[in-house]
Amino acid sequence: MQDARSRFIDLNGHPFHYLEWGREGAPVLLFLHGFPEYSGAWSEVATRLAESCHCIAPDQRGFGQSWAPPEIEAYEMRELVGDMAALIGTLGDKVTVIGHDWGAAVAYGLAMFRPELVSRLIIINGVHPGPFQRELAAGGAQTSASQYIRFLRAEGSEDKLSADDFGGLMKLFSAKMDLSWLTPERLKLYKAEWSRPGRLKAMINWYRASPLKVASPGEPLSDVPALRKDRLQVRCPHLLIWGDEDTALLPACIEGLGEYAADLTVEHVAGADHWICHQKPDLVAGLIRSWLDKADE
Repeated sequence: MQDARSRFIDLNGHPFHYLEWGREGAPVLLFLHGFPEYSGAWSEVATRLAESCHCIAPDQRGFGQSWAPPEIEAYEMRELVGDMAALIGTLGDKVTVIGHDWGAAVAYGLAMFRPELVSRLIIINGVHPGPFQRELAAGGAQTSASQYIRFLRAEGSEDKLSADDFGGLMKLFSAKMDLSWLTPERLKLYKAEWSRPGRLKAMINWYRASPLKVASPGEPLSDVPALRKDRLQVRCPHLLIWGDEDTALLPACIEGLGEYAADLTVEHVAGADHWICHQKPDLVAGLIRSWLDKADE
């Protein structure tokens, strides 16, 4: 398998870092990671697709070796989407965008608000803001599963997560899911990224800047404005790959997704959870390759 090539680039006047695999000139796949990961989280999947694609995985704002401003407002979605729109602009044409976890939120933002940049959208255990806000406000199972968001938004949560050699973050990271893929060698790489000055606070500022409202369990919110479906449409072909054992994002979060994406394909994967890209990279890469091939027919 190919080794990643490390690159640095200025986007909107700020320094960003990304990894790439494959050859320039091949169809571009833009991989967007989530919390608490970084560009290297895509290595298993990207290396399996690099023979036929140019795979690019940036450290998003606040993560890894990319720009990490301290202000909460710097992590509003328009800023995060703007970063990746600028990156796509350097690639010369529409690209296929692949997002996981928080990376899915940015991927959806690109597809909905910068559709001229996105040819196809692939989401892996990530959620569209419409169904997700509905479930966060409902007071039910997803509300209970998402109480960690309220913890992260609290002042000083980064100090609690970094204590005892990131023991708090590791507890949150596992969240009743399979971390057997996180070998000691790989964990060392993750901790190196988390330890960069200001990074953990910046990573958590994504949660603080988000407008999503989270109810208390059993106490539905009644003051959440209805999200306009016509403004949140994904008009390009859309593939959702879903590890069915996810305990952070529950199946209700994808119910009704077809109302926001007319050209939607859903692939359920048994025996995988939120960290499906690490647990089943051959399967994930195969599903992506097969779907892309069919789209090109």
